[in-house]
Amino acid sequence: MDNLIMVAAILISLIIGALIGIILRKKIAESKIQGAEQEAKRLVDLAKIEAENLKREEIFKAKEEIIKDKEELDKEIKERRGEIQRQETRLIQKEENLEKRSDNFEKKEKNLEQEYQMLEERKKDLEAVYEQQIQSLQKIAGLTREEAKNYLLKEIEKQITAEKAAIIRELDQKAKEQSTKNAKEILSYAIQKCAADHTSETTVSIVSLPNDDMKGRIIGREGRNIKALETLTGIDLIIDDTPEAVIISGFDPLRREVAKIALEKLIEDGRIHPAKIEEMVEKAKEEVSATIKAEGERATLETGVNGLNPDLINLLGKLKYRTSYGQNVLNHSIEVSNLARIMAEELGLDAKRARRAGLLHDIGKALDHDMEGTHVEIGVDVLKKYKENPLIINAVEAHHGDVEPQTLEAVLVQAADAISASRPGARRETLEAYIKRLENLEGIADSFEGVEKSFAIQAGREVRVIVKPERINDDQMTILARDIAKKVEEEMEYPGQIKVNIVRETRAIEYAK
Repeated sequence: MDNLIMVAAILISLIIGALIGIILRKKIAESKIQGAEQEAKRLVDLAKIEAENLKREEIFKAKEEIIKDKEELDKEIKERRGEIQRQETRLIQKEENLEKRSDNFEKKEKNLEQEYQMLEERKKDLEAVYEQQIQSLQKIAGLTREEAKNYLLKEIEKQITAEKAAIIRELDQKAKEQSTKNAKEILSYAIQKCAADHTSETTVSIVSLPNDDMKGRIIGREGRNIKALETLTGIDLIIDDTPEAVIISGFDPLRREVAKIALEKLIEDGRIHPAKIEEMVEKAKEEVSATIKAEGERATLETGVNGLNPDLINLLGKLKYRTSYGQNVLNHSIEVSNLARIMAEELGLDAKRARRAGLLHDIGKALDHDMEGTHVEIGVDVLKKYKENPLIINAVEAHHGDVEPQTLEAVLVQAADAISASRPGARRETLEAYIKRLENLEGIADSFEGVEKSFAIQAGREVRVIVKPERINDDQMTILARDIAKKVEEEMEYPGQIKVNIVRETRAIEYAK
């Protein structure tokens, strides 16, 4: 634009100069007018061309600036659009987050409303309980301090009884589930591998005679032979109408065995007089002593127990002539030893200790006819005398529950003793002892409060207890069964185990008319 203005100014100056030249030098200029006009025309054309070029250049520059500005504007627009899109994305995410938070707030609000309602309900329940407690306290307010204390103790006892019964049931169930299967397998395996013969307990022996004339010779003149035999052996000889037989009666099995052997030797020899009787009795004692020693050694060999004192081996041999409830004590001891060993091996315990304690557990029965005290006390004293292992002595002392067992092997001896004694046919009782045991069992059950009637069934292996339903509830039944079982264990002696079965029954009777 400035160039155009400049060109215009130049043109105007030239025109004015030309006019002035024409006026002043009209004449001079007239000749030059034509050249000036041509020059002016040329200059004008040049100016036009230059102006056109300048115009085009300016237009080109303007276009370039416009294009550049447009590109920058487009770039800026793109960047702003990208920023706007990012902002829109963030806004959308924020909106979504806000919606989620709003949903969570709504859920929390609903939960809070529900919890508030529950709290209100619990508040009402607590207010009701509080009112009840207030009323109860108002009733109790008239009691003495001791009466109030007793009342509170009874309430606490009811709660503890229920909780204790639940815990006992749960623990019993878990113990049964975990141990019953393994215990049955181990005991079955042990019993199958070990079985001992049993003999019937008796207090008489019978000696066969070749003929009835021998009875007179045994009696002797004025009974001197029979008196000599009874005096030397300490037994009674019964000679009655039994054909060709003499009955030897006595509670000491060793003396009875000596008398039987001596009498058989006298009958075989045929010479029966006091001197011969004394000789044969001595021979019979020697023979019984040899048998005792042999049987003791046999027991140690069968059980694999080594290093026993010879006197203990002789005492074991004496058990051959000792019975308990019809069960031979030596065979029972061997069986207990083998059972304890088998179970110890199955459980990974000390099998040597178990079989040694099992063999010696009834050693006191070899002397209980001659010494005061129970066979357990006598056995413990004997083992202490011969300096047995204290753990073996503990197992012997604990096999009837007199003391607490110190080792698992002692527990196995208890179990083996019970298995051997409770096996069907292993033991027998006299009718009086059997009836007395059943009466004692029922008496123990009847002694507990709330028991209506009890019945000993299955040959004393189970006691069925009928309780009063209004006095004993379901939780108390578990406690009662445990208490009865514990008292039976403390006050009675019995082979095997006794099942305590509590029965609680509520009946409602109505008649349709």
